[in-house]
Amino acid sequence: MACRSGCCCGSSGPINEDNARFLLLALFIVLYLLCGAAVFSALEQPKEREAKERWAQRFEHFSQKYNLSKKDLRNFLRNYEEANVAGIRVDTIRPRWDFTGAFYFVGTVVSTIGFGMTTPATIGGKIFLMFYGLLGCAATILFFNLFLERVITVIAFVLKSFHERRRNKAVLPQNGRRVSEGEKGGGAEVGGVGKQEELAGWKPSVYCVMFILGAAAILVSCCASLMYSAAEGWGYLDSLYFCFVAFSTIGFGDMVSSQRISYEGHATAAYRVGNFFFILTGVCCIYSLFNVISIVIKQVLNWLLRRLEAPCRCCFPRRGPHPHRHPRRNVVAPGHLRARRDPSIETDAINESETDPGRRMSGEMISMRDFLAANKVNLAIMQKQLSEMAVGHPRQSGSSSHQNGFSGGVGALGIMNNRLAETSVDR
Repeated sequence: MACRSGCCCGSSGPINEDNARFLLLALFIVLYLLCGAAVFSALEQPKEREAKERWAQRFEHFSQKYNLSKKDLRNFLRNYEEANVAGIRVDTIRPRWDFTGAFYFVGTVVSTIGFGMTTPATIGGKIFLMFYGLLGCAATILFFNLFLERVITVIAFVLKSFHERRRNKAVLPQNGRRVSEGEKGGGAEVGGVGKQEELAGWKPSVYCVMFILGAAAILVSCCASLMYSAAEGWGYLDSLYFCFVAFSTIGFGDMVSSQRISYEGHATAAYRVGNFFFILTGVCCIYSLFNVISIVIKQVLNWLLRRLEAPCRCCFPRRGPHPHRHPRRNVVAPGHLRARRDPSIETDAINESETDPGRRMSGEMISMRDFLAANKVNLAIMQKQLSEMAVGHPRQSGSSSHQNGFSGGVGALGIMNNRLAETSVDR
């Protein structure tokens, strides 16, 4: 049936779902950036204009008071800006390039925080930083991914234990008491096996994991803010702002902790160890939280795609698969929107030459489309083999090989594959 002129499918057929999700996410990010720019411009621009006017008045007053030409004063300020880049400040601060200062610097490099208060000034330092950061950042990202894997495992184990205990509690009152599952007669043994199988496949919801990680990140930030408020003299809200900027690896550099030579009334060594501990723990928690939130964002995108598909159903029959429609892949949708589908072997295209016995046995030349589809299968198999080499063991066949957006993935999304209810294909 021909599409209407206003149908989004057009004459070239439906758009690939991965591409649609990518374009929808790109549109969302652009709109998000525009909204953020509008908000920050409205909040910060008046303050910027006020600061410029105040600085112009001070500059004029200073040049007149000490009878200095504005040109000489500007040259002096440029010299101070160069010194500021090298780490020179008006107030006395800790050395930037002794061993402890350099250790703090490389920590901000490999964690990708990059406060910017310390930067290499020599050619040798800049060249070494390129190679040092390449390996260091990759190793740290791997550490964050492994931390995420263990956090998800621990949270899943704890939540599964609570779920199992709740199911094992008494469910039916008899003779004034509650009877547990093991005391039931009849098919208790068969029911028990079914319960065990159900518990074996139980996985926590992404929303529970997100709530736990969010609570952990808030707890770490609040405790760290108390320490920074006492040691650095910052306000508590400013300390919370610093925690988010540092833990999320944004690292503006307007506020940097542990920069004094010593801290009066505080053990300097203990404070610096605590600073290192809080930054490491906070970065791991926020990194894990960001990746779990990305699953929720993907759920919203899939829901929007489902809603956008409704006007285009005129292009396909209401029942049965369309012969030219690509099966859905990378779908992570809320539970009430998910539909079970037949798996495909590591590919998102249907190789028609493999499903047509007559063509397969007759020796007929295959079309270019079938040839490309077969190559796509081979490419997917090669990617699977590379993934197995990376993890050190082959993946289990069955539901874990379904293309649900996480199986066979690399990085944090691949780690969370089949570990949460919303990323489980056998749900």
